[in-house]
Amino acid sequence: MATITRRGVLAGGAGLAAAGALGLGPLGRAARAQELKFTPEAGAELRVLRWKRFVEGDETVFTANTARFTEITGVPVRVDNESWEDLRPKAAVAANVGKGPDIILGFNDDPHQFPDKLIDVNDLADYLGAKYGGWYDVCRTYGTKGERWIALPMGGPTSCTVYRRSWLAEAGFEALPGDNAGFLAACQALAAKGHPPGFAFGHAVGDGNAVCQWLLWSHGGTIVDENDQVVLERPETLAALEYAKELYATLIPGTISWLDPHNNKAFLSEQIGLTFNGISIYYAAKNSEEAKLKAIAEDIEHANLPVGPVGRPTQGALVTLAMIFSYSPYPNAAKEYLRFLMEKDQYDPWQQASIGYITQPLAAYESNPVWTEDPKHTPFRDNLKRALWDGFAGSSGYASAATAADFVLVDMFAEVVAGQRTPKEAAQRAQRRAERYYRRT
Repeated sequence: MATITRRGVLAGGAGLAAAGALGLGPLGRAARAQELKFTPEAGAELRVLRWKRFVEGDETVFTANTARFTEITGVPVRVDNESWEDLRPKAAVAANVGKGPDIILGFNDDPHQFPDKLIDVNDLADYLGAKYGGWYDVCRTYGTKGERWIALPMGGPTSCTVYRRSWLAEAGFEALPGDNAGFLAACQALAAKGHPPGFAFGHAVGDGNAVCQWLLWSHGGTIVDENDQVVLERPETLAALEYAKELYATLIPGTISWLDPHNNKAFLSEQIGLTFNGISIYYAAKNSEEAKLKAIAEDIEHANLPVGPVGRPTQGALVTLAMIFSYSPYPNAAKEYLRFLMEKDQYDPWQQASIGYITQPLAAYESNPVWTEDPKHTPFRDNLKRALWDGFAGSSGYASAATAADFVLVDMFAEVVAGQRTPKEAAQRAQRRAERYYRRT
């Protein structure tokens, strides 16, 4: 795809969003807003692989929408669920052997690891973009390669800071500071009061990447520059690693091996007082029958990630993309299924049932009442609008996908906070690992 640079995002992101709202495709081609439907093939049936739920309402309405699609079209759909960590390898195997689910819901750069094994969804993406206000930049970046839409963004379980209001007050803070220095001071104060934070530094697809991307980007570091040259051996990276060491000293023990479920469990069992997570922690507490968990829900607050020395928000996001594999004998049925799920009659209830666990990829869904009916939902609303992509500040493609899949960034931070390597040594090792992928492109 045409390279989207850091300068372009910071100076022109609003322009790209406006172009999307006018119904333009990823390279400026006009998208037609007429109603679009695909006629499923005779005898079509679909198999879909998606991630296991963290929020019950997500799966409940997704299942109900799927059943309604079958009722309307007569196309049977089997939906299987796998852990987040298993989706990438299973998608890679399906692509390599040419057999498996018709549709796999992967994350971020996953489609760029095997773009030639996926069917184009240009017509579907252009239709939805024109009808629903345009795609956010990060979703367009992940979903396209060159002039092709290789996967359809469906939204993302994005993250905010999650904390206990009363415990933060006990630590001497009326609100969570919005800058890195103040944030560290709040974490230190929480730890001193026996309410330590907990951030994943293990191979957590969502939480681990979210933490480490914020740490690096907020200090001005990136894995690559605008020319896709690996630039981890820079002072900004070392500053981020030094900050991470100070932050890690405040954490509950064991986070070096945490996966995505660990901080949910630790927060709800009152072992930690602050973390990065989706809205699933609040959802679980709010919908529990236990009085203790309901009380925790009342005490929960959310905030966007703090701003570091670069002076602007810098956060990644976990974007779910639906990939239709070229081996599928039913591509029209697959497109019609995805179109159906993304239409307002199905999409609005999906977001509402999961109380905003899924942040929309299309601007029109910002108006969903779920974002304003509870102020604790609102911080998640614009996460995909302002998110950066895994390959920031360079392009999205095989190299960024492989670097993310290999957890190069997460491992660099984990090695430093665990005391296995100095910041300089860890940056050098990460530089070499990333270069192996970027030299292939």
